[in-house]
Amino acid sequence: MKRKINCERARAFPIEKALAKLGHFPVKTAEKEARFLSPFRSEAQASFKVSRTMNRWYDHGEGMGGNVIDLVCRILNCSVKEALAYLNQDWPSFSFQQQQNFNTNDIGITTTKIQNIKHPALIQYLNLRGIPLHIADTYCHEVWYSFKNSKFFAIGLRNNKNGWELRNKIFKNGCSPKSYTYLQKNNMQLVILEGMFDLLSLAVMNETLINVSDILVLNSLAFIRDIEVHISSYEFVHLYLDNDEAGKKAALYLTNKYGHVLDGSYGYKDHKDLNDFLCHERKE
Repeated sequence: MKRKINCERARAFPIEKALAKLGHFPVKTAEKEARFLSPFRSEAQASFKVSRTMNRWYDHGEGMGGNVIDLVCRILNCSVKEALAYLNQDWPSFSFQQQQNFNTNDIGITTTKIQNIKHPALIQYLNLRGIPLHIADTYCHEVWYSFKNSKFFAIGLRNNKNGWELRNKIFKNGCSPKSYTYLQKNNMQLVILEGMFDLLSLAVMNETLINVSDILVLNSLAFIRDIEVHISSYEFVHLYLDNDEAGKKAALYLTNKYGHVLDGSYGYKDHKDLNDFLCHERKE
């Protein structure tokens, strides 16, 4: 029987391995530290530092840090007990625990099955986010994958490099290579969204706009400059980014630089993003 780890043993679990397990990989490494894009928010500059010598993390954007248990609790929004179970690769308290056997790969995330969304837990998650199943099935898949002998499933949005953005009720991560998602339909206007659920939410709220537009999902604000090559090809570009500091900065950058880029965030100005607005509207 596998020995369950306690807090003392868990604190020795390498933070870089925990981040990789959660789908976050360094953008810069050195002998004593590694730099990451913050797992807590979208950002273009890596402000999240991991000390390899001390096995501690520090987020310069929020002025806070801690050990690996603190990190897992924060990312998964779970208790210390659940974080220990996660680090022990044993998820008894999570409804997303898997029972099916997978071919595992010790190098990285390996997708093992891609299909239409049908798992009850994922459908329930979509319902909580206000997304009908037929909308999610139009753009996303149910993706089963393995990492370091742990097995997972999630709603997946494929990006332009055939990597995946992966979401379920427990966590948010991705399968490399990272990139944006560009859905071209030869329309004269483009809709730029920040994430998967922004796309799904807009498809619920404004199906007509989605149908008459090409779609670009950033998947990370780090790709803002990469997608600029597409902007000049369109007569109009509609932006629907998050109403946080990073999203507002990105929107200001694009609207100042391009006269035909329109910021649509005023339509949900009192909410953090399109999905938050959609969920609020459903409750009214």
